[in-house]
Amino acid sequence: MAFQAPNVHRIRAMEQSALPDYDAIRVEPLTGTIGAEISGVDLREELSENVMQQIRQALLDWKVIFFRDQDITTEDHMRFSAWFGELEVHPFAPEKEGYPKVLQITHDGDHRGTENIWHSDVTWRAQPSLGSVLRAIEVPDRGGDTLFADMVLAYERLDDHIKEKIDQAVARHDFSGFRRAMIKRGATDEEVAAFNAKYPNPEHPVVRTHPETGKRALYVNAAFTKEIIGMEPEESETMLNYLYSQSRIPEYQCRFRWQKNSIAFWDNRSAQHYAVSDYAPARRVVERVTIIGDTPR
Repeated sequence: MAFQAPNVHRIRAMEQSALPDYDAIRVEPLTGTIGAEISGVDLREELSENVMQQIRQALLDWKVIFFRDQDITTEDHMRFSAWFGELEVHPFAPEKEGYPKVLQITHDGDHRGTENIWHSDVTWRAQPSLGSVLRAIEVPDRGGDTLFADMVLAYERLDDHIKEKIDQAVARHDFSGFRRAMIKRGATDEEVAAFNAKYPNPEHPVVRTHPETGKRALYVNAAFTKEIIGMEPEESETMLNYLYSQSRIPEYQCRFRWQKNSIAFWDNRSAQHYAVSDYAPARRVVERVTIIGDTPR
């Protein structure tokens, strides 16, 4: 099966609908459909229900939102994130000492970044994350940006004959990269088997419906999706590679340049992200809190 990538020069201009009436926060969009900077809030404070609801709405509207100059504590980070749902403990990634629900991710010349692949977080779980709140602790002088892709728009722009093939399809997801890392670190067969039993390969829809907005989005990613169920292996691989390529179209993206105490909060149900690993040997330290989501439908 052969597919032809869309000619981005012929994609019509994105429809610009009126911005919601945010009266408690300031929202500055980065692009027509994805990414917005939020100001007028101090995340050290316990914000009002109205402010938090408007932050939630901004997340739904823009799929990833950003905050600047938020010199918060770990407790502040967790309190803000927990307003949106129960917090996740990641079984593989390095946790911050004393805070099992906070990932501390450090990269430098000796430990280069490995998140430079387009992905949605933890889709190898039966209930992947609602979203993640990432805070910059230490940033390089240059480089280390994160890109985000609008997977709702990516789905909407697909040709109808592609949609017909994937609208009801499901795909298998697996934590294979983490499994390889476990084995490399010396995990026993019994330990690997225990994780396989705890996290059996879930099957998620190739196109999921957002539980809050009702919008449909591509929900396969190069990091964790392994096959489309019911397709011949060659057809599945071809289709997945084509769908993966949609996140790489610049018109579907925004790019965030980090500063110390910047925060990014992305909706894992409608966006993918890519952490650019272009800053070695400089050091980059971030902390992430992840919010448990629901079963994709």
